[in-house]
Amino acid sequence: MERQYWVYMLASGRNGTLYVGVTNDPARRVYEHREKLIEGFTSKHGVNRLVWCELHGSIDEAIAQEKRLKRWRRAWKLELIERGNPEWDDLYPTLV
Repeated sequence: MERQYWVYMLASGRNGTLYVGVTNDPARRVYEHREKLIEGFTSKHGVNRLVWCELHGSIDEAIAQEKRLKRWRRAWKLELIERGNPEWDDLYPTLV
C-alpha cells in the first residue's frame, strides 16, 4: 500500500487563528493538537479544530503544498476553508 500524506488546517474557531501542517496520520496528529500533547503554537493559541485537509500521494507534494499555503494571504486561506467547509465544522470526527 502506498503511503498517503495530508496537508491540513486547524483553526481556533470561525475566522480565528490558523495553523497549517502536514502528516501521514491525520487522526493521530489532530488528536495530539486537540489534547495539547505537544507544546507549541497550537497548544498556546488554542488552535484545535480541523477545518480543512487535502490528500497527497507523496511527501514531497504535501510539503510543497504546506509551504505554499503558509505563504498565502490570510484571506486566501479563509476562502479555501469556506469553499469546502462553509460552516467551519470540526472535521476531526470524520477521521475517527
